[in-house]
Amino acid sequence: MRAIISGVGHYVPDKILSNSDLEKMVDTDDEWITSRTGIKERRILDKEKGTSYMATKAAQVVLEETRTSPEELDLILLATVTPDMPVPSAVSFVQRDLGASNSWGFDINGGCTGFMCALTTGTQFIESGRHQKVLVIGADKMSAITNYEDRTTCVLFGDAAGAVLLESSGKDDLGIQDFIMHLDGAGAESLTIAGGGSIYPASHETVDKKMHYIYQDGKTVFKHAVVGMADVSAKIVERNNLGDNDIRFFIPHQANYRIIDAAAKKIGLDPERVVININKYGNTTAATIPLAMSETYRSNKLQKGDWVVLAAFGAGFTWGSVLLRWALD
Repeated sequence: MRAIISGVGHYVPDKILSNSDLEKMVDTDDEWITSRTGIKERRILDKEKGTSYMATKAAQVVLEETRTSPEELDLILLATVTPDMPVPSAVSFVQRDLGASNSWGFDINGGCTGFMCALTTGTQFIESGRHQKVLVIGADKMSAITNYEDRTTCVLFGDAAGAVLLESSGKDDLGIQDFIMHLDGAGAESLTIAGGGSIYPASHETVDKKMHYIYQDGKTVFKHAVVGMADVSAKIVERNNLGDNDIRFFIPHQANYRIIDAAAKKIGLDPERVVININKYGNTTAATIPLAMSETYRSNKLQKGDWVVLAAFGAGFTWGSVLLRWALD
C-alpha cells in the first residue's frame, strides 16, 4: 500500500509586513534583511484569529479541489508550534470547523520540521492499511511568538498554512517513496521558547523577561541546518539509486536564503530546480514546505512522475528528508 499526495493547497493572510514597514519598528533596513535572509515581506494574521483558522482555510482548498467530503477523512494531522491554546489541540478546532465528524487527529510539534514529521506519520497510517484518507497540515502564526523589538528574529517570520491530502494507492511507482528523519536533543537550547511550559509557567516574571518569544542562536542553527539538510537529502537520493539530475525539484524548508543556497550547492543542484519563495513569506515554520509545494504545483511546474525531494531542519534539533514521486496530473 503506497501513500500518494492526491491534493495540495495553501492559505496566506492578506496583511503584508514589508521590510520597509519593519524599518519603522526596529533598527534595521531592507538591504540588511535582504542580504542576510533573502526576505522582502511576510504575511501577518489578524490578532483575533488563531493558527486553526489558517489551517482550516488551507484544508478547505484541498478538500474542494479533490472533491473530498470532510466526512471521508480518517485522520487529520496538524504540525504547528503555535496552537490556538495549550489545551485542547489546535486540530480539534480544525476538525470541528471542517465538519470532519468521522476523523480523529492530533497536533505534532516538530519545529520547522513539523510538516515532515506529520507527512511521514500520515504516510505510515496509510501504509498500515487502517486509513484511506489522511489530511496533513502545516500551519503557524509566528507573529504571535515573535518579539518585534528583536531585529535578529522579527525579520524572519511570517504566518501561513499549507495542506496535503494523503490517500492509499496500489501504484508503487508514485507517491511517498522514502523518508529519513532525525532528532538530536543536544541542540534544544539553540532554538526555543522558554516560557509557558511546565518548567517556566506563565507569570509576571516570564512575561517581563520576554520568555514567551522565540529565541535562536543564529550561527549555531545556520551551521547545523546547512549540513543536516544537505546530508540527509543526498543520502535519500543515493540510497534510492537516483542521481542529482533525476530530481525535478528540491523543496526545502524556507528558513533563510543562504541556508537554502548552501544546502542546494552542497548536493549539486542547479538553481532552477530549487524552490524558493522565502522572499514573499519569510519563515512560516511548519507551513513552508506545503506552501512552496502548493505554489509550485499551481504554476504548472510539477508534472506527474516528477521526482521531488523535501528537506527541513528545525528546533530540537530535528531534521529530515522525504523522497516522493508526484502523483497529480
